[in-house]
Amino acid sequence: MNPERSDTSVGANLHRGSRNWASKPKTGNLPESLAMPVSQLPEELWLHVFSFLPWKDKLNVRCTCSDFKQLLDKSRPLWRGFSLVLRHFSQYNRSFWHSLAQRHISRVAVCSGKRKHLRQLSVHLPALDSLRLDDWRSDGVDDLKLFHLLRRLSITNSCNQLKNVDSLFLLRHQLTQLSLCKVTFACSAPHILTAISQLTSLTLLRLHHDGSLRVPTLSGFLPHLPRLKHLSWTMIAYKTLPGDFFFSPAQPTGFRALQLSELQLLNYDAAVTQEVLQPLSHLKNLSIFHLYSVPGPTCHLQTWLASLQQLCSLSVHGGHCLAEYVDFLPASLLSLTLCVDLQPEDLHVVSHRAPHLEHLHLEPWTSSSNLIRLLPQLFPHLRRLSIRHRNVSDDDFLQLAQLQHLETLEVLDAFYAPDPRHTTRIVYQASPHLLQLISDLKTLTDHRVQVITNSSRCILTCSCV
Repeated sequence: MNPERSDTSVGANLHRGSRNWASKPKTGNLPESLAMPVSQLPEELWLHVFSFLPWKDKLNVRCTCSDFKQLLDKSRPLWRGFSLVLRHFSQYNRSFWHSLAQRHISRVAVCSGKRKHLRQLSVHLPALDSLRLDDWRSDGVDDLKLFHLLRRLSITNSCNQLKNVDSLFLLRHQLTQLSLCKVTFACSAPHILTAISQLTSLTLLRLHHDGSLRVPTLSGFLPHLPRLKHLSWTMIAYKTLPGDFFFSPAQPTGFRALQLSELQLLNYDAAVTQEVLQPLSHLKNLSIFHLYSVPGPTCHLQTWLASLQQLCSLSVHGGHCLAEYVDFLPASLLSLTLCVDLQPEDLHVVSHRAPHLEHLHLEPWTSSSNLIRLLPQLFPHLRRLSIRHRNVSDDDFLQLAQLQHLETLEVLDAFYAPDPRHTTRIVYQASPHLLQLISDLKTLTDHRVQVITNSSRCILTCSCV
């Protein structure tokens, strides 16, 4: 798996600039084309140019002169979707908070935070709707009630046991996404699930733990979440899934069937039957992260695929080799992620089983050097492709230009050793050789294909997946 990357990396620039924003901006590094007074061009034109810049470049531009700083900060659309990481709260000054408030920053991750930092955030960023608490240093989150617009909440790597989860009840009408990852609780599992069951507006729930949270079945709280579409759950504590694991036929009248469309299971190695999976008839996306790289004698994924013939997206990480279940792939698949052991002949079967595949993420356990050359012929409808380029020949890489519908190519291993004599020094960016290959590929495709070498992640996602 790739290390977690996100547009939150620009938070380092914000942190660094918290002491500089109140000082006079420097203009010595301005390109000559931007050195003209801002007033010589209409603001609308500058804003249109800035709209094409990535987050990091927008931050750099706003530090070049006071005119650009004011122009960028007052244009809220330019910062839509922007997120940042906050740490060392004592170093942030009044100008820092004013700038964030001007841009209506609504997505924030707080690292090593405490309760007092939540109160500070609620004062300076009242429009906050997405919040991640990483490495949380308090035993409660009662002050979340101060965020009246909060819709998405993630708590990861809590250093202290959370004593009171009843405070979530105060968010029951507003919270739509909740992620709890590597969080320990002082209360019992039934108490936690009762609190979560009150969040009837939830559309997404992630609960990742080390196996200490004992929940016999999910049918005790899933029917209480009628809007839930996405569920991500740790399966390390389960060996066999009981018949009522997802939904119990004995539910009182008024509880409708599950509306889950996306299911993500971590550390999976549980036996399952088709009867258990019947309540998942609406499922469109399935992601399985296997517990063991050396699986047991039975390939449980066969049962899943045989039961869910309407899947549009499948993601498999670890477990049995692809040959064990490739014949069960549903023809409805449009997206497929394979981080497994596979052979070239397996891809031929995939192309027959899923002829309309549009998105392929390929990370075989062995080298992909003999697989990339097959893709243009086997998957002509691909629109997005994610691969590793290590050990792939230049000719095979450039043959991807034959994919007539390809829009996005993601290179998953954009790093290199600048000095072959010191291979331990790694630079996590595209090498000069890879950059040249990318340029050649863009030329061959008339710049139709966007090539990504540094993927971003949503600020609320954890490092488990």
